Amino acid sequence: MPTARYALFLAGLFGLTGIAMGAFGAHALKSKLELLGHVSSWETGARHHLIHAVALLGLASASAQVANARLIANCWLVGIVFFSGSLYWIALGGPWWLGPVTPIGGIAFMVGWLSLIISAIRRT
Repeated sequence: MPTARYALFLAGLFGLTGIAMGAFGAHALKSKLELLGHVSSWETGARHHLIHAVALLGLASASAQVANARLIANCWLVGIVFFSGSLYWIALGGPWWLGPVTPIGGIAFMVGWLSLIISAIRRT
C-alpha cells in the first residue's frame, strides 16, 4: 500500500476509534470510570488517540515530501496502541503490568515526531 494511502487509512481508523472511545468513556463507562477514579486517564488516552489521528491525516497529505513517512506512521500507530490502549485498560482496572507499557507508547509518539523533524531538516 502506498505510504499516503496507508497514512490516510490509519487516520480514518484511528479517527473513528478515537471518537468511539471518547464517547464510550463519556457515556457508557462514565459511572465505572468515576467509581475507579480513572476519568482523566481515559480522557488522556482518547485525547492522544485523536491528536495522532489528525497528525496521520496531515502526514498522508504531505507524505510525498516526507522521506520517512511510513516510519512516522508506524511510530504513531504503536504510540496509539501502547499509550492510549494501555490507559484505556488501566482506567478499566486492567492488570498492574500495563503501567510500564504506557511510556513505550509515549516514546513511540516522540520518535515519530523526531523523525518528522529530521525529515524536515534533511529536506531543506
